[in-house]
Amino acid sequence: MKPLYIVLLPLLFVLPLQTALAQQVDSTRNATGFSGSVGITNNGFSIVPAFSLNSPAFIVNVAWRKKRFSFEPDIRFVPDASKGAMLWWVRYRLVDNRKFGLRIGTHPAFTLIRRFETVNGNTEEITEMLRAIAFEIVPSYQFNKHFGASVMYLQGTGLQKNGPQLVRVLFLNTSVTDLELTEKLRFSLFPSLFFLYMDDYRGDYVTVTAVVSHRRLPFSLQSTINQTLRSDVPGNQAFMWNVGLNYNFSRKYKKVG
Repeated sequence: MKPLYIVLLPLLFVLPLQTALAQQVDSTRNATGFSGSVGITNNGFSIVPAFSLNSPAFIVNVAWRKKRFSFEPDIRFVPDASKGAMLWWVRYRLVDNRKFGLRIGTHPAFTLIRRFETVNGNTEEITEMLRAIAFEIVPSYQFNKHFGASVMYLQGTGLQKNGPQLVRVLFLNTSVTDLELTEKLRFSLFPSLFFLYMDDYRGDYVTVTAVVSHRRLPFSLQSTINQTLRSDVPGNQAFMWNVGLNYNFSRKYKKVG
């Protein structure tokens, strides 16, 4: 894992120096915000193959934010709730300027998986809940209103003997957002290259998410493809894709007086 720290540590020390030149934080960022999306997809998959749902799924992402602090649950389940995950993110923005940002976060995770268990010679499939704790470090830079980039280091630790014990992921992300397709339709693209280390296994991947949204309607159409570059991770699939429909909402509340 030495390459991860070689990439990450310079960012943590060098990029914050740019904040002295960054623009002042917008006063609206001091407001309390509540936002998120509720959607359905034909294939709920995960960056960790062992946690992929591999079936249609309901997905809920919400965020409550007050100044630099936010609480962001990430919930996804298959229709019969036999498989799924609940991630309770708590995040804090150490630097929150128009150009440069630096975020840290942590979450407990509860994941439902299906596995076979043999008792007294009888084998049956059961649902098991796996528990984990994880943290993230995310420096980011917004070059202009349409283009941004970030690096994310994520590390998770399993809290039981079953399932992955140590998961480390390095993401190299870019974003191209809010491009005009027509007068009312907008297009966003989120390419990412990531390197997964799970216990003694490794996988390198490229993933791209495309989103089409409407200026006046709260719905968006989203599709993600995930291509394996190399991997010896158990349960890995060389190529995965999905398409989903989301309902998006956002509200801001500002104290008056």
